[in-house]
Amino acid sequence: MNSAWLWYNTGMFTCAWLWLYAGAFLMLMELLAPGFVLFFFGLSAGTVGLCRFAFGEAFGPTWQIAAFSAFSILYLVVLRRWMKKTFFGKSVEAGADFSNGFVGRAGRVVAAIDPPLAGRVVIGDAEWAAEADEPVPAGATVTVVSQSNLTMKVKEARK
Repeated sequence: MNSAWLWYNTGMFTCAWLWLYAGAFLMLMELLAPGFVLFFFGLSAGTVGLCRFAFGEAFGPTWQIAAFSAFSILYLVVLRRWMKKTFFGKSVEAGADFSNGFVGRAGRVVAAIDPPLAGRVVIGDAEWAAEADEPVPAGATVTVVSQSNLTMKVKEARK
């Protein structure tokens, strides 16, 4: 006898605890993954587990998969925007760029910037890749004018 068939037909697949454990695991995995998506799949799995407890054998495997799919879509569409706005502030909905925290800050060039090649700057206590429109020698003081991912666009601070 096939072990997968036995596992499925003995009720292990429909076990409410399995759904709850999977939901908890997915919610914890959200801490490691960017995007704030896994949380909602975990919430869906937890909801299916609770439905399995509530409806018992009437809530079979087909209904569980259908409910998981429906709850996943529902939670992603309805709750994600609201929860992101709650946790990250209203700027998320307006499409604000979180990378603007460095704009206007001063830094020091540690590896010369020779366009189109990038150099390196120290801003605060971290070193970043940097680009500029004009060559900037090592040791010069610069100001951040914009940021693209992990690369700062800088201009030399004139004295």
